[in-house]
Amino acid sequence: MSPRSLQGAVKAAIAVATAAAFALTAAPAHAAPDDPDPSVWTELSKTYQATSKYGYEASAAAGGYVRTDECVADPTEGGMGYHYLNKANIGSVDPEKPAALLYSEGSRNAWADVSDFTGGRKLVAVEWVVEDEGQAAPTLFGQTFQKDQLPGFFTLHAWIYKPNSEGLFAPWNPLVVCPTT
Repeated sequence: MSPRSLQGAVKAAIAVATAAAFALTAAPAHAAPDDPDPSVWTELSKTYQATSKYGYEASAAAGGYVRTDECVADPTEGGMGYHYLNKANIGSVDPEKPAALLYSEGSRNAWADVSDFTGGRKLVAVEWVVEDEGQAAPTLFGQTFQKDQLPGFFTLHAWIYKPNSEGLFAPWNPLVVCPTT
């Protein structure tokens, strides 16, 4: 085998190992009944690679994401958190270009009905947003986008940074709470 062929084989092996590592580390702590096939995590590794740099909330602005100060929650469904929107990514169904990053300042403890608001905003999920112009709902990761979560748009959430008992692609996460004033 030539040195170039060997180098190419090594690079390919590293890429496969990296994708496998992301797929294994990204698996949810507990699966919800509607969680997707485990192979979806391999595709979601692209989303992790593209968005992990925004784990530190201040980095979102450098990626074109505009901070909001309205925390979105529903008293019965749970929360979404704060949306940081990148208008250039609206309409994208590219795993590496979600239109929104979702942050939370606190979360409900899974074992007790308490919340903890310390340490600033933490990245909990990503969201794709596509304008509804009368077309069929788009799909990504084998999931059909939801209609009417945001009037006039299709949306798809992926709770890749915080487990969600309602499912990986559920719109609301019962563990995400908004601060009360």
